[in-house]
Amino acid sequence: MTDRVVPHFQNDAGAAAIAIGVREFNCIGASPPMDHPHVFLDMGGADEIVCPYCSTLFRYRAGLGATETDPPGHLVGTVAA
Repeated sequence: MTDRVVPHFQNDAGAAAIAIGVREFNCIGASPPMDHPHVFLDMGGADEIVCPYCSTLFRYRAGLGATETDPPGHLVGTVAA
């Protein structure tokens, strides 16, 4: 069993940037059925990454939990990895 969680984020609101509390996650674009291919993104040691499908800028913020976003409301769900 694993204790690592991979959150899935969406950007229905069209935010230019979303702060998140993890460096590894999935971006699905908009909520289904308007989603793009679900892509795993890994920031590595960087603090931000742009989704190659929807161009959402994700910024790592250490003060946020694994399922928190700023602005709020962009979490779709999580999958144990």
